[in-house]
Amino acid sequence: MDRIGLTQNFQTHCFFHFTASLRTQLSKVSNFTPNFKNPKVVTACMAAATPAVAPTATTFGFKNLMETVTIDVHKAEGRPLNVPLIAPFTIASSRLDKVENVAIRVELSNGCVGWGEAPILPSVTAEDQSIALAKAAEACEFLKQSREMTLNVALTKIGDVLPGHDFASVRAGVEMALIDAAANSIGIPLWRLFGGVSNAISTDITIPIVSPMEASELASKYRKQGFKTLKLKVGKNLNGDIEVLQSIRAAHPDCLFILDANEGYTANEAIKVLEKLHEMDVTPVLFEQPVHRDDWKGLGHVSQIAKDKYGVSVAADESCRSLVDAKKIVQESLADVINIKLAKVGVLGALEIIDLVRSSGLNLMIGGMVETRLAMGFAGHLAAGLGCFKFIDLDTPLLLAEDPVFGGYEASGPDYSFSNARGHGGFLHWENIA
Repeated sequence: MDRIGLTQNFQTHCFFHFTASLRTQLSKVSNFTPNFKNPKVVTACMAAATPAVAPTATTFGFKNLMETVTIDVHKAEGRPLNVPLIAPFTIASSRLDKVENVAIRVELSNGCVGWGEAPILPSVTAEDQSIALAKAAEACEFLKQSREMTLNVALTKIGDVLPGHDFASVRAGVEMALIDAAANSIGIPLWRLFGGVSNAISTDITIPIVSPMEASELASKYRKQGFKTLKLKVGKNLNGDIEVLQSIRAAHPDCLFILDANEGYTANEAIKVLEKLHEMDVTPVLFEQPVHRDDWKGLGHVSQIAKDKYGVSVAADESCRSLVDAKKIVQESLADVINIKLAKVGVLGALEIIDLVRSSGLNLMIGGMVETRLAMGFAGHLAAGLGCFKFIDLDTPLLLAEDPVFGGYEASGPDYSFSNARGHGGFLHWENIA
C-alpha cells in the first residue's frame, strides 16, 4: 500500500469510529454543521487523496478549535528522528552533517493521532537532541496524567512545562502534535483552520556555504527544477561570499536572491557586501540577519543603509526569539521583515508575533530549521491558511537524503499543495522510528 492509501485508511477509521462524540463538540460551534449523515460527504471531506480544492472561507477557525474542542490524551511519546542529509549543511554559525530531531506522537482517547517535530540546529535552537528527548518525555507524561481539557488549556499548560526560548523547539513539536490531533478529531485540514486564504505556497531554496563551483552546480540544478528565488548562506568570508554570488549569477542569471548571514557579519561588513553587489548590478530581495542577534544598533544601522541607499529589505531572524524581541524591532524600526520560525517561539508564540507584525505594517517571512515534512508541513499549512507571508523559506525537506514522512503535502519543485486531508496530513511509521 502506498503512502496516500495508508493515510486515507488511517484517517477514515479514526473519523467514523468517533463521529458521535465529535458531533456533540461541534454542535456547540455556531455556523459549523458538518454532514455526519451522508457518508459520501464525510468521505470526501476526509480522504487524504482528495486533490487540492479552491480555497473558501471557513467559519470554524483556530480560535474555535482552541476554545471548543476537548482533548483527552491516551498516549504520548517522543522519539529520535534521525535523517541523513544529501550533503553537509553549513551556515555562518554552524555545520550540520545529519538531522537529529525529535518526533512527537500524541494519541487521543478517541483514537485520533497528531504528529509534531522538534528540530535541532546547533547554535540556533537551545536544545540538543538529548535535552529535547528528555523534555519531550516530561511533557508527554504530563499530558498522559492530565484529565480531559480544552485544547487551549492543554497548550497553556504545555507552555508552563516547556517555558521560554530554552525549550521552544520541543514546545513547538508538542503543540504541533496536539493541534494536529485536535484537527484530526473534527476532520478539518490545518490550512482551513488557520484562515483558508490558500491551499498552496511557493518556497525559495537554500544554497549553504559551499565552494563557488558547488554553488554554480546547485544553482543550475534548482533553475531546472523551477526555483526562481535562491537563498544564499553567507557570513563566513566576505570575499568568498562575493565569489559564490558571482558564480551563482552566471549559472542562474534571472534568479532572485535572498542573502542570509546567520549573524556572521559586522555591520560594516554587511554594508560592504551590499556595496559590492551594487557594483555587480545585483540587488537582493532580502538580507536576512546580517549581524549578531544581540547587536541591535548594528541591525538598525544596516537596515537603514540597506533600505535608503540600496532598496534592500533587512529581516530579523535570530534577533527575534520572543514577543518582547518582536516589539523592540517594531518600535525601534530595526528591520523591515521578521522571520517566523515555530522552533524559535512555539506555535502560540508565533501567532502572537504574527498578529503584532501584521498590525505594525512590517512584512513577514516564514522559515524553519532543518526539518522533515512533519514540521515543514505544519508551517506550510500555517503560511497557506494565513496568506500573509511575503517571503516563504520552507525548503529543508528537499535537502534530505530520505523522506520518512507518509502522506502530507505534495511538492512539485518550489510549489507545495495541501489537500483536504485532516490536520497536516503527514505521519511516520512509528515502529520504524528508533
